Amino acid sequence: MTDAPPFTERQLENYADALFWGLSIGRPRPLRRGDIVLIRFHSAALPLAEILYGRVLEKGMHPVVRQMGSAGMEKIFYALAGNRQLDFRQPGHDVMLESISAGIFINAPESITHLADVDPARIGRAARAAKPFRDILNRREEAGDFGWTLCVYPTPELARHAGLSPAEYAGQIADACFLNEEKPLEKWREIHRKGKAIKKWLNSLTIETLHVAAEGIDLRLTPGANRRWIGISGRNIPSFEIFLSPDWRGAEGHYFADQPSFRNGNYVEGARLVFKKGRLAEATADKGEAFLRQQAAMDPGAGRVGEFSLTDRRFSRIGRFMANTLFDENFGGPHGNCHLALGSAYSNSYDGDLALLTPDLKKRLGFNDSALHWDLVNTTPKKVTARLAGGENVVIYEEGEFRM
Repeated sequence: MTDAPPFTERQLENYADALFWGLSIGRPRPLRRGDIVLIRFHSAALPLAEILYGRVLEKGMHPVVRQMGSAGMEKIFYALAGNRQLDFRQPGHDVMLESISAGIFINAPESITHLADVDPARIGRAARAAKPFRDILNRREEAGDFGWTLCVYPTPELARHAGLSPAEYAGQIADACFLNEEKPLEKWREIHRKGKAIKKWLNSLTIETLHVAAEGIDLRLTPGANRRWIGISGRNIPSFEIFLSPDWRGAEGHYFADQPSFRNGNYVEGARLVFKKGRLAEATADKGEAFLRQQAAMDPGAGRVGEFSLTDRRFSRIGRFMANTLFDENFGGPHGNCHLALGSAYSNSYDGDLALLTPDLKKRLGFNDSALHWDLVNTTPKKVTARLAGGENVVIYEEGEFRM
């Protein structure tokens, strides 16, 4: 007897529709016939990858398929690779990245703890070697030539770490992504409209500093010059967060992540961060502290803030830990969530012409740069207060909702 598939054919079709909707609104220019679309996926997600492959062909585009390596391959790599192999960059990969118009990633991991015994410094070295490839996509996205989205496909490993049965885990994904709705894209368009109104309000405020207050959190952030709030842009399915990349130099105070985090085959729980003059001064955790510290020391920017995000509980149907950052950073629940990312900033938080955002200008504006980008999530009750240029204090977020 074989296990029942996690999704019905109709749910898979709805998932594919949502992903292409995400691509369509996440790009400044629409996709066209003849464009090249990269589809990356883990083997468990083949049913959804096949539908997306057909969608790309139906739209007159060219699919390029990359199946991700297994957890066993990844473990073997870090066990056997020498320094030259850790630093190796696949020939021709940069050429492919320069030519694709869009990318879809379906995350369906068979293991999320398989690298727990690997030296984090080796993981960091491989990440630094891959950074130039990510820089290519960031540059092309800034120029309007590339767009992307990603999603999660349920696996027994994800379900086990979330404390759910595989069927329950798949049900959580279906609910969060509106896969059971008769017209799911109408739900996504409604949330997109409401998100635009909130972003317009936030961007109308002349915010000089943000104060985030919660149990274990007393943190001040400086949005910085030429910033805008972004989010609910289709780049993730699901995506309910509204965020910005602040000037890293203004981070001061304490942050606590009550949600556990799985990253690079490692588990971290109860992460506590202390920032002084923009830099990470202390990093502790109830579990996985050594890994947290190693990741935060990966490069000069890894111990700085790259993103601050808020999720309105009225948007998100996600109400429990899902052992996956995409879902956990979009947690709704009774109090919404905020998350803080260590590492690289998002350039599209710049409110000017992205084509003019040179590396030198990014540095002067305090946009952080790193091979790391790690979202650490807090779901406890919190208040976020903005101090405006005129000296007025405005509560922008409380009880899990934006106070527009």
